[in-house]
Amino acid sequence: MTTPPGTFPKQRSEDEIIDGLSVDVEDYFHVEAFADRVSKQDWASYPSRFAANTRRILDIFAVNGCRGTFFVLGWVAERDPALVREIAEAGHEIACHSHLHRRVTTLTAAEFREDLRRATHTIEDAAGVKVLGYRAPTFSIRRESLWALDILAEEGFLYDSSFFPIRNGLYGFPGGPRFLHHRKLSGGRGIYEIPMSTLRLGGQNWPFGGGDYLRLFPMSYTKWAIERTHRIEKQPAIVYFHAWELDPKQPRIQAGWKSSFRHYTGLGTMEHSLKTLLTAGTFEPLINLVTRAIASTN
Repeated sequence: MTTPPGTFPKQRSEDEIIDGLSVDVEDYFHVEAFADRVSKQDWASYPSRFAANTRRILDIFAVNGCRGTFFVLGWVAERDPALVREIAEAGHEIACHSHLHRRVTTLTAAEFREDLRRATHTIEDAAGVKVLGYRAPTFSIRRESLWALDILAEEGFLYDSSFFPIRNGLYGFPGGPRFLHHRKLSGGRGIYEIPMSTLRLGGQNWPFGGGDYLRLFPMSYTKWAIERTHRIEKQPAIVYFHAWELDPKQPRIQAGWKSSFRHYTGLGTMEHSLKTLLTAGTFEPLINLVTRAIASTN
């Protein structure tokens, strides 16, 4: 156990808006940008770095008095259940990021349910806690794959965090809601949705606060966007990043220039950016946002 004693929770004022903090626990060779170069059958042959990267994140969160949500791949939990238990014991929420990092839009309903059940069983067995949240690989719950929400609710999930209301070549749900909301589903069920953060400017949604947007855009933009979301929208921001994004020494995988640019640019400064962001704000796991929303309706 490498995590030093934490200072949970951070002190805050009663009227302060608390932002959501989340981590996708996956390795550098899992990403969609390299899916055409790296076969899932070959994953085990690549040098694994997710455990060291995740423990580094646990250290950073502890020093900054932050708790967050860790969306774990079932594949990761199978190979290192002790790491998943360590995350839970450090006071963070454990959630599901699928088993094999396959986009929902490429799966049938039966395939999605099978992948979901396998991942959930593996993660819960490792963590010793109930998993209530889900995030689809590559934010792949879109208008054409909304059927996945019904399956999530049927399988006992309380919330999903897969909507990204922007236009992007790989993902995006530009017409989707921008903030946490409850969606009524078939059979009288429902599920909460926590979309990724965007600004509404010039009739378009602009992303901020996560992944390559956090690495590529200046910190001044990210801080301004969060402040504006608090002041104008009266909503929390949702910060997200991947464990591999704090690892500038990860092995390089040959890919097209666009994929390489988005994956590798800013890795060397990401840890500093994350620490700056955590120091400036107050953060909590996504489950807290949902339970607060539930309480406000009762």
